[in-house]
Amino acid sequence: MIEFRIDRRSGVSTYMQIVQQVDQAMRLGLLTPGDRLPSAREVVEATAVNPNTVLKAYRELERQGLVEARRGLGTFVTKSLFSEATAGDDAPLRQELADWMGRAQQGGLIVEDVDALYSAVRDEYYPAEERP
Repeated sequence: MIEFRIDRRSGVSTYMQIVQQVDQAMRLGLLTPGDRLPSAREVVEATAVNPNTVLKAYRELERQGLVEARRGLGTFVTKSLFSEATAGDDAPLRQELADWMGRAQQGGLIVEDVDALYSAVRDEYYPAEERP
């Protein structure tokens, strides 16, 4: 079961944080087709966000074709975004990134530096006009 972490200072809307966390969990293989998302009530109790915010996030996930709401049963993952190349603690790309992250931390970079560097390099390889 996924546990949502809401960062109220991030500048990202709460509902988008929920959408992004579900997407990330799916890409990492933590959520797979058939898995049930926590109910809106469970998310509200765990995060103290407005129930309408949770429902908005779940509707967006449904619009994207990632989940399906089943009346009286809950909301279920319908698609897999998992990639063998990046998932799991032993995946080569993940290990290379973890090694790099350790060097960045030892080199004195703070999280904002890492985010800026990552974004700059990502944009070189994945220009905005090529991303969904």
